[in-house]
Amino acid sequence: MHAIGKLGQVVWRQWDELRHAAAVIGTVLGLSVQPRYWARTARNLFARQVLAVGVEPLVFVCAVAAFVGISVVVQLAFWTGKAGQSQMLGPLLVAVVARELGPLLTNVIVIVRSSSAMATELGVLKIKGDVRVLEAQGNDPFLYLVMPRVLGVAVSTFCLTIVFILVALASGYLFGAWLGTGSRDLWFFTNTVLNALHPQDVVSILAKSILPALVTSASCCIGGLGAGDSVTDIPRATQRALTRSIAGLFVISAVVSLMTYL
Repeated sequence: MHAIGKLGQVVWRQWDELRHAAAVIGTVLGLSVQPRYWARTARNLFARQVLAVGVEPLVFVCAVAAFVGISVVVQLAFWTGKAGQSQMLGPLLVAVVARELGPLLTNVIVIVRSSSAMATELGVLKIKGDVRVLEAQGNDPFLYLVMPRVLGVAVSTFCLTIVFILVALASGYLFGAWLGTGSRDLWFFTNTVLNALHPQDVVSILAKSILPALVTSASCCIGGLGAGDSVTDIPRATQRALTRSIAGLFVISAVVSLMTYL
């Protein structure tokens, strides 16, 4: 009975955290479409977040995408050609690279590189008293600390996902053409991929890139601003936020995949 009770506590705690994250995301999306909440400070913070999450890691994302293109796209092109099923190359590339690997790996990069920094930064701001200073000045901390970060991470992750997919496909084509293991006809390669891309694939890419990013940024904001008054509380809050982010990423990816294939 004690074990069942502990399990129930864990389940309810996770459920409360999920509801909290969903409430933060819903509030951010609701406020973001109202221009009066986009003061100059909020716009500047949003631009800084996009620069930090979406621009600075661009080289690293392209490097990982090139590696995926060389290791995955080339093999798919080679084996479909060997099997005489070149018409299957497009659907396989869309399913493996565009729908699965692109959003998943991009979100992992964002979580590892940027999310811990976000949670730590917000935790430090809270401990230093900057949150109370904003409130004393009559400013809503949610508009200046949470909304720009959540939206900035979501927009940046989506853009990085598109870059990842394009670089992976381009590097795979170029490397395969150089090795002679794939088709050297650029029009055939491009046309094969575009013909295999359907509206549900576009929806899947959008969902798998944006939804985990929203959960990640919301979890990090909750973790950072929910840290205690001691500096030693920040690492624990950051660790919990990253754990929730990784779990949310894989759960959302699995659910979207099931809905796509079913």
